[in-house]
Amino acid sequence: MKQIDLAFSPCPNDTFVFHAMLNNCIDTGPFKFTPHVHDVEVLNLVAAQGKYQITKLSFYAYMLLKDKYLMLNAGAALGYGCGPLLVAKNKDISVETARIAVPGEHTTANLLLKLWRPDLKNIEVTGFDQILPGIESGRFDAGVIIHESRFTYQDYGCVKIVDFGEWWEFETGLPIPLGCIAVRKDPEMLEIKDEIERIIRDSIRYAFDNRDASRQFIKQHSQELDDDVIDSHIALYVNDFSLELGDTGSKAIERLEEMARCQKIL
Repeated sequence: MKQIDLAFSPCPNDTFVFHAMLNNCIDTGPFKFTPHVHDVEVLNLVAAQGKYQITKLSFYAYMLLKDKYLMLNAGAALGYGCGPLLVAKNKDISVETARIAVPGEHTTANLLLKLWRPDLKNIEVTGFDQILPGIESGRFDAGVIIHESRFTYQDYGCVKIVDFGEWWEFETGLPIPLGCIAVRKDPEMLEIKDEIERIIRDSIRYAFDNRDASRQFIKQHSQELDDDVIDSHIALYVNDFSLELGDTGSKAIERLEEMARCQKIL
């Protein structure tokens, strides 16, 4: 049995995707996966040292790490109507002077903020779960929220300023690319890349067909335990693009990289 490190975030979409392949629900062939669960920005940072054989990455981080990792054609988070949100307590806030929190320097959320307004300077990096409490306490004036926060920001007295999914779709007509699964460019990992993609697809299909099976596993890791929030989260981020990027998904990723290069962000 070959042991393989598998790193992913604690968010419901990732735990939903990987539950089956980690819990003997499907055939994983000669492979046994050892899970490592961290915030996505932690994964982005440790990937720079090539720590894990398979890892979740923000697309922004992946674009910076192509020398170390190869994106898989399964497990990605892309979609329509699922982009990060810029929120604040005041709808009329001046974003030019606002202290804006972002959930990690290498997150796609931060990249989208830069693409939307390249002139913004007063940006502060913090954990994604600290953004809404930080706005509520006055530490930040605004923040770019991701994951479950999309469904709970109103509980913190916040209002939506910009939906980056809507902005992206208006600009490109494409689904918004948020995160991917990548394999380290070791010769032995590249050799089994296709088999790993097959296992991830089987894990996703099992999850779709047996939705209750992963619930306890999801709740062990999620910041939000409400079933409706979890279901809404999964519905947004796990879809046909997670099974296979296809031409549309690939075009969306290429467009994101092209825009970042044009703005000299990459």
